[in-house]
Amino acid sequence: MHQQPLRSCDRCGGQLSSYNTDTLCFACARSRGTEQHFPVVPEYVWFDPDVRDALAAWDFGQACRLIRLRGSLRQDDMAQLTGLSQAFLSMLEAGSRRLTNIDKIVEFLRGLDVPAELVAIPLPQSRANALQPPRDQFAGDADPTLPWTTVRMVAALDTAVGDSTMDRRRFLTASGIALTTFVNAWDSAEAEPLRRAAGGSRLTNELLDGLQRTTDSLRTMDASDGSGTVASLGDRHLQFLRHLMVSTSYDEAAGRRLAAIIADTATQTGWFVFDSGDRDRPLGYLYAALRAAKASQDVRLGAGALSYIAIHGYSTGTPHHAVTSARRARDKIKKLGTPALEAMLLTRQARGHAKLGERHAALTALGQAAELCAQGRSEHDPHWLYWINEGEIHGQAGSCYLDLGDPRSAVASFTKARQALNSGDHRTRGLFLSRAATAHIAQGDLEAGCATAHEVLDLAETLQSARFDNHVTSMIRELQPVAHNAYAQEVLERRAAMVATGSRT
Repeated sequence: MHQQPLRSCDRCGGQLSSYNTDTLCFACARSRGTEQHFPVVPEYVWFDPDVRDALAAWDFGQACRLIRLRGSLRQDDMAQLTGLSQAFLSMLEAGSRRLTNIDKIVEFLRGLDVPAELVAIPLPQSRANALQPPRDQFAGDADPTLPWTTVRMVAALDTAVGDSTMDRRRFLTASGIALTTFVNAWDSAEAEPLRRAAGGSRLTNELLDGLQRTTDSLRTMDASDGSGTVASLGDRHLQFLRHLMVSTSYDEAAGRRLAAIIADTATQTGWFVFDSGDRDRPLGYLYAALRAAKASQDVRLGAGALSYIAIHGYSTGTPHHAVTSARRARDKIKKLGTPALEAMLLTRQARGHAKLGERHAALTALGQAAELCAQGRSEHDPHWLYWINEGEIHGQAGSCYLDLGDPRSAVASFTKARQALNSGDHRTRGLFLSRAATAHIAQGDLEAGCATAHEVLDLAETLQSARFDNHVTSMIRELQPVAHNAYAQEVLERRAAMVATGSRT
């Protein structure tokens, strides 16, 4: 057999691994320098009512804190943008220092690119155009302020699955203001009767049973194999459900049951799409799910959709949306006697708090979730919430600790999660293991971190989940600064080989 010649690093001359297709060793590749980080304040921050109030009151300490938290920025980012020191900004947020010099105020506001119309002093206009209020994100039948009817539920479904002529991006990339409007409308709107006397065949309970089993099967496939294989199946199932809604006849009970299956399926398909790596389209499915949940008059399904809106929020840089959505859902179901459902919502709320750096609020929510989970499932908990258990609570706690910069507590929680998780839920296990590996590495325990990383790569060879792939990439990134370590080198080489051969990660 022909033996490949030994290759050397172009920079240091060291021997290159056979897995390494680069011309530099891992250590030299790492030292080439990283891209300079240029922070920016997301535009949606300027529509936040609290931010606007703080700027109008010239409360620059509060404004600084809110802009940083709402925009998922660090104090170092704020210092880079404003030219003020991180120490001064910390004192400014704490209230022990004030910003009174007009030149410094202007420098602060210009550095953050605050819209001129939000402050009471003249600012040079740094934007090409003054910031305009967001366009109506929910035009026509999709407008949440209009009555929530079957027709508008179908229109929302059409938009989600791509059958609508509406500008889908205009509908789907909802601003924070639009999100709040939609959630409030779901909470307060009245559901219309769902009696239909169409010329088509009559909807039977046997058919509805089969439709629900299909949705349940998709949910199980997603948990075991990841969403890459089921997103398109969810779309097709939704299209058929939509056809039944408009083309068959049914009484009130059957109509509400069909709407419930639509709500469940739209929620799951939104999750499939999100887990497959699409950050824009999932909200369209989740808004359709809220409309269908309202039509079904099952607030538990609406709470389920809001829980995924919360995941979308803390995963895409808007953790305050996670807190708002989870709280609103909890308010709606608090009298139903559903401990498992409320525990799940509390974990979503906790993740939002943790992303915002609100440690006490996050730990309080996690404590409440653990107490509710210990009560066990009640007869009123929805059947689709089968996956809430002690392992899930510990895993979410570990994720919160990691976001809060406490890797030691994160490791302890992830260890408990490993022992209690459902062995068949491969993606959740993979997500928690990747975070556990990151926590071990952050603690300096490279041996444990790399051993866990190998378990993650085992799962990565079979799971089809863009979200999980992103976690694997983040885990690998944590190992690159210690690439000289033998344990880390082995993981990095295995990762490089997987990429080279076209594995999932």
